[in-house]
Amino acid sequence: MSDTYYEFGTAGERWDRARLFFDAKEYGTAVRILRGLVAEHPDQTAQRLLLARAYYHSARLSQAETELRAVLERDPVEHYARLMLGRTLERQGRREEAAPHLRMAAAMAGEPVS
Repeated sequence: MSDTYYEFGTAGERWDRARLFFDAKEYGTAVRILRGLVAEHPDQTAQRLLLARAYYHSARLSQAETELRAVLERDPVEHYARLMLGRTLERQGRREEAAPHLRMAAAMAGEPVS
């Protein structure tokens, strides 16, 4: 399949297509669509978060981490990005680095912090 498929259509159509692929657990295809959307609209949090999730689910953890840190750089109180970053770091065996992110995410959600 040529790369033009991933670039075809309006941003809204590509967003819908990326979500369909993500929901179908076709994370690699979702990534190919979302990378272009994020490049075109780097300040849109939803697209970047879905790209990070697609990277996470396809075990591309360093790329997920990069996207999550970009979200948190712009919006340090983005709860879900904070939680995902903690889980991504844990999955990489970086528990000590993950702990503050997970505690902060729990506090933001109103959960007891340990």
